[in-house]
Amino acid sequence: MKLSARNQLAGKVVSIKEGAVNGIVVLDIGGGNQISSTISMDSIRELGLQVGSDAYAVIKATSVMIGIDD
Repeated sequence: MKLSARNQLAGKVVSIKEGAVNGIVVLDIGGGNQISSTISMDSIRELGLQVGSDAYAVIKATSVMIGIDD
């Protein structure tokens, strides 16, 4: 797989919360860090995602916001 997105984080699926249309997939990306993504249930099935599966979080964003506490 080759993608133009430069932010590709390898991880392992640690949970999948299934909904009627979408599911929330959580990846453990190491160092005590996890990242979650909401994707369609069709995509979860087509990718064959299961807890314990290896997967990538691919992040393509045109803007990133930074904030601070007041």
